[in-house]
Amino acid sequence: MFPLTPATPSPAPPPSINPDKAVQSLMSSCEKSEGLFCTLLNTSFPEKDLPAWVPVVAGVADVLLVLALILGGALIVRGVAHRLITRVTLRASEGVLPERLRAKTLLVTDATSAILTERRRQRAETMGSVLRSLASVVILGTAVLMILARLGVELAPLLTSVGIIGVAVGFGAQELVKDFIAGMFMLLEDQYGVGDVVDTGMASGTVEAVTLRITRLRDADGKVWYVRNGTITRVGNESQGWSRALVDVPVPYAADISAIRDLLKDIAGELWDDPDYRDTVIVEEPQVYGLEQISGTAVIFRVSVKTAPAKNLEVARELRLRIKRAFDDKGLAFAALAAS
Repeated sequence: MFPLTPATPSPAPPPSINPDKAVQSLMSSCEKSEGLFCTLLNTSFPEKDLPAWVPVVAGVADVLLVLALILGGALIVRGVAHRLITRVTLRASEGVLPERLRAKTLLVTDATSAILTERRRQRAETMGSVLRSLASVVILGTAVLMILARLGVELAPLLTSVGIIGVAVGFGAQELVKDFIAGMFMLLEDQYGVGDVVDTGMASGTVEAVTLRITRLRDADGKVWYVRNGTITRVGNESQGWSRALVDVPVPYAADISAIRDLLKDIAGELWDDPDYRDTVIVEEPQVYGLEQISGTAVIFRVSVKTAPAKNLEVARELRLRIKRAFDDKGLAFAALAAS
């Protein structure tokens, strides 16, 4: 009798792998494919003679080829769109002056022409930048969606999530969006540009730069103002078309009205005949109006001069200087104005 020893359990056999089934599953990846590599594979070689990994590689190669074609086509379309936009904006920046700026009331000097050219160039560059960015977003965004769809990603939940995120971001950045939309309309309507003297209500001065988000102004004291476009509700532009210089001349109540009026006409005529002002600064012959105001102590005459844009202050200062000299030569006195 031999002692009984406990039987050691034999190890469980490993799970069997059916090679035929695995190969059939891998090869089925090319059965419904219409790609280039899978088509060549299915038409040139019988499936039973192929290794299991060949259809998988062919399917992956087809997917990569389609993705490369989508991305390459998007980049080509984007490049063509950018070139077209750049060509259009360059033509706009080098174009002729707008029709409303050709009026006889506008004197276009070399300095004015340079300012207008810079204004058109900056406006065209800004619009071109916006259009190129918009084209890139649309074209590349469409390409990304096509790639994701090709990879089998469900687009409906993705688009829903992106939409929700977009609404949240838009709500949080509504002031920024408002500034950009206002800047777009401002540029399209050409409300003002570089070199214009404008009054935005909260600040006034000369426009130094215009972007989609802000307008940079420099006032008479040299202070620089940055005004968000979305906060501008009205704009007064002193640099479009023409300006007007108004000078009030107070004289004593007992002064000779006819003599004063004739003297003011002579002064205005001399200014009109001055070659430094005529046809360069002053647009029309100055006018001496009748009595603008009258009181018990003073009579006020008004001299009106139509000038080139933003030249009214310069002409007004020169006219006051000439009136002061003429009154001193004639021994005439000015009347004191009552404090308001």
